[in-house]
Amino acid sequence: MEKFDKLTGIAAPMPLVNIDTDMIIPKVFLKTIKRSGLGVNLFDEMRYDRQGNEIEDFVLNKPQYRETEILVAGDNFGCGSSREHAPWAIKDFGIKCVISTSFADIFFNNCFKNGILPIVLPKDQVDVLMQDAEKGANARVTVDLEAQTVTTSDGESFSFEVDSFKKHCLMNGLDDIGLTMEKAASIDTYEEQAAQSRPWV
Repeated sequence: MEKFDKLTGIAAPMPLVNIDTDMIIPKVFLKTIKRSGLGVNLFDEMRYDRQGNEIEDFVLNKPQYRETEILVAGDNFGCGSSREHAPWAIKDFGIKCVISTSFADIFFNNCFKNGILPIVLPKDQVDVLMQDAEKGANARVTVDLEAQTVTTSDGESFSFEVDSFKKHCLMNGLDDIGLTMEKAASIDTYEEQAAQSRPWV
């Protein structure tokens, strides 16, 4: 998993509330078990019309937001079903951080496991970031995970809370497999001792 430490990038405003996982990635795209290739279908029903043409006024289709790495969203982002394809699609599109006033619990935890930083901030601060994001590609937001701050293009900074273990995993690029591999030496030692003490197993 890619390490996350400091990110300066374009932030896209998406002020809708209750954006659920079916809006993030519709169920028709859940047939794959690959984490790659889903970005093109992120927010599919909002990005494309029935003929598959881009809807010009959808935020991620606008030229200034095509390289978005940060999403500033409305309340209760990622609600609905627990599909892990939702963070897969977000990450595959290139978004590495989502900022909102609240997230659905399962989606929130799935983000960390897939290298995405979900940040919870009070509504007044999210509103400031939303307005900053509306400036387009020239307004770059900086997210510093180590310092736990989000800084607007105008230099206004907000602090956020993050679980220390989840922070450690993101900063070191550790998913569940990576965490297990950190204990590889201990696992090998245990298996050697077990083989000696219980050779019949």
